[in-house]
Amino acid sequence: MKFFDEARIEVVAGDGGNGVATFRREKYIPRGGPNGGDGGRGGSVYAVADRNINTLIDYRYTRHFRAERGENGGSRDCYGKGGEDITLRFPVGTVITEHETGEMIADLDEDGKKILIASGGRGGLGNIHFKSSTNRAPRKRTMGQEGERHMLHLELKVLADVGLLGLPNAGKSTFIRAVSAAKPKVADYPFTTLAPNLGVVRTAESRSFVIADIPGLIEGAAEGAGLGHQFLRHLQRTHVLLHLVDLAPFDPEADPVRDAKAIVDELRKYDEELYNKPRWLALNKLDLIPEEERAERIAAFLEAYGPVERHFEISALKGDGCKPLVFAIQDFLDGERARIEAERQERLAAEQSRLAAIDAARAEAEAAALEADLDDEDDEHDDDNASEADQQDDTTPR
Repeated sequence: MKFFDEARIEVVAGDGGNGVATFRREKYIPRGGPNGGDGGRGGSVYAVADRNINTLIDYRYTRHFRAERGENGGSRDCYGKGGEDITLRFPVGTVITEHETGEMIADLDEDGKKILIASGGRGGLGNIHFKSSTNRAPRKRTMGQEGERHMLHLELKVLADVGLLGLPNAGKSTFIRAVSAAKPKVADYPFTTLAPNLGVVRTAESRSFVIADIPGLIEGAAEGAGLGHQFLRHLQRTHVLLHLVDLAPFDPEADPVRDAKAIVDELRKYDEELYNKPRWLALNKLDLIPEEERAERIAAFLEAYGPVERHFEISALKGDGCKPLVFAIQDFLDGERARIEAERQERLAAEQSRLAAIDAARAEAEAAALEADLDDEDDEHDDDNASEADQQDDTTPR
């Protein structure tokens, strides 16, 4: 199946049915009165995240989706049937935005998450709603409202914990094959990876993380060189970026330091927030460097490259150094998940405190209002007693 991570679709919710103006006409029942029913509500359009879908190819060619219109009302107080809703299923990680304004409508970041993206129109009112003591035969009715219509832009951002960066042929696909069960294509020419690949790395029975391999970047990607920046969106949800550097390039004129810095510059041009994510270096293909030269070449690279948060020395092909790297990533992600969960619990606690304060203030206001009502009743009771006493005084014989 081809991989598509962008699409544009139009969704149209159903219009509401019209209300009707009819009157009861039955033998032996004079002046039966109005009995026109309401129109049915138009169908709505919902978006649902489905983990069993991994591409937007279903929306590549079918681009218009329309929900059912509500039925018109009928006589004898018959209400029109509501239109059927439609549900569109998207891959987990799909971001839905308004095409014209860019306003985000939904972020389907959890499996099963359901969002209303176009609301159906409300049905019109029949004339039974307009009868009154002064208008016994109303002929007024209302038309159904139009359903919402949106032109939407769909953008898939895959959900992964770790994102791989690097030049073509830096060994990213080989690395993901070495640490997970994913089997992306590997060959000795550039751009063998044409679409993102995901691999699940399991470090224990209950500990794992997802790693994303995207097509390689080259210098000038911001101007469209190579595959450009189009796949960097798939790294925006990651917690850490792993930058693979080929320390033994086939081209003798290649400079690993300059190439590695070029990748970082392309990252900054694309998105400052992505650039500021934690970024680790993995110095790859050490098996191609003579053992007596490795330490010197690694030291020379780190000195020329500058300070890095963390670096690892690996050979993805042979698996050397991959296990310590994987466990370091797992420990980092465990800490990140604990921090995110703590922040979530803190937000929930703050929200619960805010709601509790609102409830307390409301209860206090209701109690004050009830006390004021009781005081008013007591005053009225005292006035009534005083009036009765005055009346008794007036009727007492003298």
